[in-house]
Amino acid sequence: MMDDPREESDRPAHPETFLSSQPEKNNLGTVTVGVDFPVCVVLPAGGSGERTGLQTPKQFCLLLGRPLISYTIQAFERVSWIRSIVVVVARENMDLMTDIVGRFQHTKVRVVAGGCTRHRSICNGVMALSEEKEEEMQENKVVIIHDAVRPFVEEDFLYQITMAAREHGASGAIRPLVSTVIATTSEGFLDHSLERAKYRASEMPQAFKYNIIHRAYQRCTEADFDFGTECLHLVLRYCATNAKLIEGPPTLWKVTYKRDLAAAESVVKDTLSQSACVITDGCSRASPLADSLHEAFCSLEIQIKLNIIPDVTGDNVRYLLKAWNFIQFSRNVSDLAKVETTFAAVERSGQTLLHPVVVIVVHLSTPERWAIEPTTFTELALAAKRRNILLYGVHVQQSKDAERWARSLSKVAELASALIGERSEALVGQLLQA
Repeated sequence: MMDDPREESDRPAHPETFLSSQPEKNNLGTVTVGVDFPVCVVLPAGGSGERTGLQTPKQFCLLLGRPLISYTIQAFERVSWIRSIVVVVARENMDLMTDIVGRFQHTKVRVVAGGCTRHRSICNGVMALSEEKEEEMQENKVVIIHDAVRPFVEEDFLYQITMAAREHGASGAIRPLVSTVIATTSEGFLDHSLERAKYRASEMPQAFKYNIIHRAYQRCTEADFDFGTECLHLVLRYCATNAKLIEGPPTLWKVTYKRDLAAAESVVKDTLSQSACVITDGCSRASPLADSLHEAFCSLEIQIKLNIIPDVTGDNVRYLLKAWNFIQFSRNVSDLAKVETTFAAVERSGQTLLHPVVVIVVHLSTPERWAIEPTTFTELALAAKRRNILLYGVHVQQSKDAERWARSLSKVAELASALIGERSEALVGQLLQA
């Protein structure tokens, strides 16, 4: 008998369930999603995290040396159309949160003090957004409310939630119920149960037209503040706004228990090796090579999503916020200066603060043109290591034999996958022959 897939939906999703199972090329011709109205975020982070059984509130627990809440903030900061993020924390954690914002260079964040209950904290965050004086902005603004301990929210789902709120006034994520809900008698016996298929679990994120959620909090009662937890219910009760509900992906799971912290760390580690940018640097041969490399990844069923870009300037800077791995083509020693440009751009993006960034230089040569000297490359790699960048070199001799050339590209794809997945400092500077 096959298991009911809904039984698994409360478990932390493995990265492969939400990262592309096949490499997917994203060329510059692809239309970028745009939002032409202001969008802000409120992250309530005032909880004590009692269910984790740890002394440190879970939002401040470290994953690979970085607080959990920093990953959640980063997920929103990477979305170009989100303007600002209000993080609401307990008063005693204001200095800690301010330190986190500075240490990890979060640029869109404002920290405000929360209240003694969830609704009071969210209300404080919503009211903080009212300090923006432009009346037109308030009229058109959408605010996303999200849990600080759900770090794996994705841009495409945020877009769905945001546009639904824009159209209907409110929207929210839902997931299938995992367990059957039952009611008990006062004596502790079964009273009745609900038919699971008819019900859904309310999740985060939720989004609202700003004026609607602001008005709802102005009208709610002390009982709502003390005992309520559902924002969608507030706007329905006090603003007659019925939210559009959208089934979310399994990645919306919330870090609740101690075991979830280990699962979240596993996801972060795997995410580091799931995407790469191919930088062609204007080389005429590089673009078709990048396409061929993409095909090689697909044929080998290597789960790395490739984005192909000509450089890391202008609009392409946004890719620096989405990848920790870069594959750059070169044809001669002078091209190594372009590698330094990549290093500088990656450092400015803040990607190297904690996690090492992998840069793989694929050097193309012909029998008439020799490869870069290993000593030259090793010196560059050692200098990169001091900047928390792991530099590797792959030397490929171009061949007119189509079959031989395909084998070479397949080997490059295998090596790139191994290097990105390994992230081993022991291999830094090693010149590999393909």
